[in-house]
Amino acid sequence: MNVDVGARLRHVRMLRGLSQRALAKQAGVTNSSISLIEANEVNPSVGVLKRILDGIPISLSEFFAFEPEKPRQVFYQAEELVEIGKGGISFRQVGENLFGRALQIIKERYEPGADTGRVLLSHEGEEGGVVLSGRIELTVGEERRILGPGDAYYFESTRPHRFRCVGPVPCEIVSACSPPTF
Repeated sequence: MNVDVGARLRHVRMLRGLSQRALAKQAGVTNSSISLIEANEVNPSVGVLKRILDGIPISLSEFFAFEPEKPRQVFYQAEELVEIGKGGISFRQVGENLFGRALQIIKERYEPGADTGRVLLSHEGEEGGVVLSGRIELTVGEERRILGPGDAYYFESTRPHRFRCVGPVPCEIVSACSPPTF
């Protein structure tokens, strides 16, 4: 088993909100020792590692059992977008799992005549978007507007709203919602 002690120590230290200097002081070791271990330039003895972990505090068994979170995906190919729409509306979401994220990004496509329903939507957060092609009728509260390519919107999602594609061609929008509540 190959364990990256340096990356694991850095992750646990940062989770606890400790600087290298603060951890070194609490553990009774030098700041450079922490730095060298985290850079994987030195491999600490079990005794030194235990002393450092006591400064966090975390046990040796917890330290080696802990699985740091894997880095989140940064780039997405078009085919990796996750379909969450249905019928005449396609909502292709960036990222499969939005747990812990503050933003939801969607590439929307409305077929001619498609709409989000007669009952207006309402949910926590804010949303905004830019129309890429086609025309969309957007109702927000008592306001209604037809938007075309290049037009944009931004509103509090608690305001009742509805989207409806108008015209003979599909409408495409890139939108964002924060927090991800849609």
